[in-house]
Amino acid sequence: MAEHPFWHQKKVFITGHTGFKGSWLTLWLASLGAQVVGYSLPPSSIPNLFDAAKVSELCISIQGDINDYPSLLHAMTKHQPQIIFHLAAQPLVRPSYREPVYTFATNVLGTANVLEAARQTKSVQVIVNVTSDKCYQNDGLGHRHFKEQDPLGGHDPYSASKACAEIVSDCYRKSFWASGSSSQPALATARAGNVIGGGDWSEGRLFPDIVRAIAAKTSLPIRNRTAIRPWQHVLEPLQGYLQLAEKCWGNRQYAEAWNFGPISQAHVTVDELIRLTSKHWGEPLNIQYQSSEQNSYEVPILTLDSSKAVQQLAWQPKLSIERAVEWTVAWYQQYQAGADIRLFTQHQIEAYIKGEGV
Repeated sequence: MAEHPFWHQKKVFITGHTGFKGSWLTLWLASLGAQVVGYSLPPSSIPNLFDAAKVSELCISIQGDINDYPSLLHAMTKHQPQIIFHLAAQPLVRPSYREPVYTFATNVLGTANVLEAARQTKSVQVIVNVTSDKCYQNDGLGHRHFKEQDPLGGHDPYSASKACAEIVSDCYRKSFWASGSSSQPALATARAGNVIGGGDWSEGRLFPDIVRAIAAKTSLPIRNRTAIRPWQHVLEPLQGYLQLAEKCWGNRQYAEAWNFGPISQAHVTVDELIRLTSKHWGEPLNIQYQSSEQNSYEVPILTLDSSKAVQQLAWQPKLSIERAVEWTVAWYQQYQAGADIRLFTQHQIEAYIKGEGV
């Protein structure tokens, strides 16, 4: 894969590089010629993309917790990054009910730690803080696609913590980086929809649950078959993060919040995603419908308005939901067949960049 003129030799610091999204982003940036330093806890699942694709061979990988400010500051000041992608988080709704304090500590105070460490690191010019599409105050009625200026909020601890992370980011932007000086970093936040793609084995996510059910030939537990989410392939928002960072470089007008969600197929239900996966996998699925967990709440409808990113960043989703499912199924089948999974993952990145098979 050819190196990219902008990213060639750029010093990039990624928090959460061992996670699903972080591993894909690290592979992509390394292929573009960036010098990547990752700071993260160990992968949260076995198996995981970080190990399967040997991502540590392509970056400086530091095991650390964003809740450990001295360690984070030491890593950042030592490596003097120019661009930071903050992805480290407690990323799941259901575990946030079990561990609300840890969720808030990581997603809110951890974000403050990252921004404060960046403030103490003079080399930093761009920060992209990846929050969530769930940061919006959502009544679940689905009467509109959420826009960046809509009120923030959250019923569950995860969603509320991501709304707080947005507020912390806005606070840092206005309190410490408001002068517009070229010596100050441009801080943007990115709110992406639900992502699918190869290498995700997270607890309680629909596609990993499907993969586990097919592999073990067991039933698939489903809580809300009619729930609507802005599903998209993981490469779609990552492309947005990269474009956003490029735009923020030397131009602070882009230092604000951005949505990255599907444009043409925003209303896809759980049932439809299961049907598409079963079709492309060639395996039937035995669905076991369940009631929602007691004392938990998940909104039935969540859709984003991403027209701002389309119009101002020239960001454009490339993969239909069916193609996204097809690519994801192909990844897991290659993994199960014992293929060189880093090579296959890089092949999908390159195909996406070139628009091949999309």
